[in-house]
Amino acid sequence: MTGTQEHARVVEAQFGPRAQAYVDSAVHAGGADLDRLEALAQAAAPRRALDLGCGGGHVAYRLARHAAAVTACDLSADMLAAVAATARTRGLIPIETIQAPAEQLPLASAHFDFLGCRFSAHHWRDLDAGLREARRVLQPGATAVFIDAVAAGSAMLDTHLQGIELLRDPSHVRDYTPAEWCAALARAGFQVRATQGWRLRMEFASWIARMRTAPAHVEAIRSLQRAAARETRAYFAIEADGSFMLDALLLEATAA
Repeated sequence: MTGTQEHARVVEAQFGPRAQAYVDSAVHAGGADLDRLEALAQAAAPRRALDLGCGGGHVAYRLARHAAAVTACDLSADMLAAVAATARTRGLIPIETIQAPAEQLPLASAHFDFLGCRFSAHHWRDLDAGLREARRVLQPGATAVFIDAVAAGSAMLDTHLQGIELLRDPSHVRDYTPAEWCAALARAGFQVRATQGWRLRMEFASWIARMRTAPAHVEAIRSLQRAAARETRAYFAIEADGSFMLDALLLEATAA
């Protein structure tokens, strides 16, 4: 029964059928944050790099330009197949794929010397466990780059964001605040070197189409947006068609 699925199965069922959509997604395929991650990878010239929660593989493709070996890890076998095929099509180095949750990586400790994780952690069942695993598989001193949507510090704004995210995607767990991210990384054994925040415009039609959000949930999202307080509508810059602005954050960290 759907109501008794483990969270990992919910994530896999949600994203597997949408693998190619995430490979092709313009929102995920580019951006200054991805350029920054690639610049850090180029400077590090890693021997073994990990794309944790690879989704459409856009981090893995950038890492493959600068690393001797790249591993892409995701819960979805369909996503991983699409990533491997896309890498071959683009003439990149072969990308090893591993199907696993972030909280339980079947990988050796201290195996990697670079890690990238982009727009994945808000789906993890347990952020702390996933970050501990990320630290475990990294060599001391290695660079890790985490990129994700983030929540504002205000409880009112936080509640609105989590509400529309969950309605759009049942596998959503939480968009964490920047403070929560920094604290969680410290607990996991990372030292945060730098952070950079920015805002993304989420075009409503493509945002829901990419996830094939159920019509009833789409209407619930629009109802929440229409009923939102003036401050909430202003903060997210909610437009007439439902498009809105989303906060995102890049964190550069070192495995201590």
